[in-house]
Amino acid sequence: MKHGARNDIPAEVVEIKHGTLMAQVEARIVGTEYRITSVMTLDSLRALDLRQGDRVNVVAKAMNVLLVRP
Repeated sequence: MKHGARNDIPAEVVEIKHGTLMAQVEARIVGTEYRITSVMTLDSLRALDLRQGDRVNVVAKAMNVLLVRP
């Protein structure tokens, strides 16, 4: 996925909480104990096929936090 954000940080999915319509995905920044959380629709979660332990890139732009496959 192409994006214009400069913050593109490698991370690992550590926890996924499923709601009725949305999911909360917590990722640990690689090489640290810092964690960041992204909220997305369940459709987006399924499209990304994210599971605990998956590697992702955290893209932070303004107040939005996106997860993309590396």
